[in-house]
Amino acid sequence: MRREGGSVRRAGMGMMLLFWAAFIGLGSWWFHGFLEAQRNPNAHLVNAVSGADEPIVLERNRSGHFVATGRINGEPIEFLLDTGATYVAVPLGFAERLGLERAGSAWFNTANGRVRGDLTWLDEVSLGGFSATEVRGSISPGLEGEVALLGMSFLNRFDIEIRDSRMVLRPAGQP
Repeated sequence: MRREGGSVRRAGMGMMLLFWAAFIGLGSWWFHGFLEAQRNPNAHLVNAVSGADEPIVLERNRSGHFVATGRINGEPIEFLLDTGATYVAVPLGFAERLGLERAGSAWFNTANGRVRGDLTWLDEVSLGGFSATEVRGSISPGLEGEVALLGMSFLNRFDIEIRDSRMVLRPAGQP
């Protein structure tokens, strides 16, 4: 009888450990998704297919910025929408991965001071079902990670309305 009781106890302990491991794993996965949604509430736009008449509605993230996932030359990238940026600024590593050609160099005034970068042309930039071709861009060695600044060389094709925690982009000239 003792052997049966010991094996039942070990099986019960194993089941309890398995339960807690699964509980912690699923809880961590859920919490990571929750934090990611707080950081980029517009990630779903990377695969959005929108009609030409429908506006794009963006929500501010927890930090108060408009962050959305879109594509440059077909590759997904996270955009920080920046109406103060002249060009779509891409990080150096991302530009190298896309094989972007440099079309001259320039100095840029940024929040971190004056920096030197390279100009380039982006074949296609898309966000939320809208896309634009031949968009002027810059390769910015100071940008880190996989976040590009979505500047006015793309955004100037839209009427922009910001109210409270939302930004609405409509193709220019639409009511």
